[in-house]
Amino acid sequence: MLVEQRTYTTRPGKWREYLELYEKEGLPVQLRILGRMVGYYTTEIGGLNQIVHMWAYTDLLEREQKRAELLANEAFREYVQKMLPLLQSQESRILKPTRFFTPQWQETVK
Repeated sequence: MLVEQRTYTTRPGKWREYLELYEKEGLPVQLRILGRMVGYYTTEIGGLNQIVHMWAYTDLLEREQKRAELLANEAFREYVQKMLPLLQSQESRILKPTRFFTPQWQETVK
């Protein structure tokens, strides 16, 4: 089991517009295809104008398959074309849980 943490830094002042667009057009498609949202956050202290979202996968193969399905989805591609101009940068990390941590949602990942 792993978690992908994606951090999007919007252009200054564009994070509200990003969230509005995402909630309306991106979220429904991602929930249907990716399925296991771990969290979705905005920053308040530190780097500003950042959106952090996390998705759980059983392994890198499942992530690769679900991301391919997502990127093949016409509605998601249309959303991305509207969203990209709002972004300044993107970062993705793969997080692996420690042996002593069992996420509450792990049962749904099996």
